[in-house]
Amino acid sequence: MNDVSRVSATDAALRLIERLREKHGSLLFHQSGGCCDGSSPMCYPRGEFLVGGSDVKLGEIGGVPFYMSVSQFEYWQHTHLIIDVVPGRGGMFSLEGPEGLRFLTRSRLYSDDEWAVLEDMPVERAG
Repeated sequence: MNDVSRVSATDAALRLIERLREKHGSLLFHQSGGCCDGSSPMCYPRGEFLVGGSDVKLGEIGGVPFYMSVSQFEYWQHTHLIIDVVPGRGGMFSLEGPEGLRFLTRSRLYSDDEWAVLEDMPVERAG
């Protein structure tokens, strides 16, 4: 079971990521749990949002790195995050806003077998 991951994306989210990459170049995702947009996954042009020591890299979706604050990770660590896209207004700083869509985090608990793999797979600290 080597293909266990902490984050994945739906086909709809992957299509939107590709569209945003064509318009904006290299991207990154960050989910902070901040006050303005709650815990929405936010998509930024790479280099316009700085990740640091208080962030961890959960993996990549569509070739785009996905980071989360350590405090959010403590809350979400037992769940697999599934990034989806739905109609609506995106986060005020996130690139998908003008598309009439917004990224959304869905989740599911890991199975016991998946958790056993992840316990031996430390998350990568940013910064």
